[in-house]
Amino acid sequence: MVKVALVGYGYWGPNLARNLHELPGACFTACCDLDATRLALVKRLYPQVVAISRPQDVWNDISIEAVVIATPARTHFDLARAALRAGKHVLVEKPLTLNSRHAEQLIKLAQSQGRVLMVGHTFEYNPAMLKIKELMDQGELGEVYYAYCTRVNLGRLQPDLNALWSIAPHDISMLLLLFQQMPLEVSATGAWYLNSGVEDVVFVNLLFADGARGHVHASWLDPSKVRRMTVVGSKRMVVYDDLATEGKIRIYDKGVLIGGNHRVYGEFQYRLHSGDINIPKIDMSEPLRNECAHFVECIREGKQPRTDGENGLRVVTVLEWAERSMRKRGAPVQVTT
Repeated sequence: MVKVALVGYGYWGPNLARNLHELPGACFTACCDLDATRLALVKRLYPQVVAISRPQDVWNDISIEAVVIATPARTHFDLARAALRAGKHVLVEKPLTLNSRHAEQLIKLAQSQGRVLMVGHTFEYNPAMLKIKELMDQGELGEVYYAYCTRVNLGRLQPDLNALWSIAPHDISMLLLLFQQMPLEVSATGAWYLNSGVEDVVFVNLLFADGARGHVHASWLDPSKVRRMTVVGSKRMVVYDDLATEGKIRIYDKGVLIGGNHRVYGEFQYRLHSGDINIPKIDMSEPLRNECAHFVECIREGKQPRTDGENGLRVVTVLEWAERSMRKRGAPVQVTT
């Protein structure tokens, strides 16, 4: 059994605690939080878990092999660095860090310590998202022209982290997973209405080397909760609705067929193709459970995580360039890695 400690029992911590407690192969040993009220709740729910108020006590406990960090993003680097230095395997919630330099430092530290470093890009463990990737890899969608994501809601506002860094990491990680490449160019715009200097809404555009494009709309100032991705290909199109109770993925047998090289009045001949709508059967499982299980598996078997430090660095890099574009009023910037 891998003994795991959870650092942070705030917004996302309870979900992680539940999964760590129920996960075969893991022993949810300790929980650390600065808030005594939260620790009291942990003790009521998980009497066997040691409640700790200082992270240093987690680092000093040699029986704890792994740490899951679910604290505010501004603390991720310092906590992950301290945990790695103490010889712990580390899973950090998204984003890995708030700049690429810190992400690179964590990657090097994990390598030098021989420890697993993993980032919580949960949607990369979502069976529905993996199904879309399978369809793309098998050529079922044809040439993929573009994909766009909408992740909006009313609340949860964060006073020190804008919607780009708070919400968009999920969608950036999904786009990079599907297209399997870094963008050549990133542009972004955003606006704040509730808290000066902290964007409530952002729009991010990615341009890839093969001409495909990705778009992300993220906001916590919107009337309805939406979690949706659309992928448009030359043969078929896919809509993924994460909030749908049934049929999270719908495959539309639609496309535009170009009629060879013949031109009519300077335009290509084409015809629209519209066929059936297919809802594939997907054996759904909780993505967070899959993520936690993968973390434990990588520790026990010495595997490289799917969402390792390099994966986290790629997402942070795109976020950095999107932030820079926003400061330049949407001027596109070139991504360098």
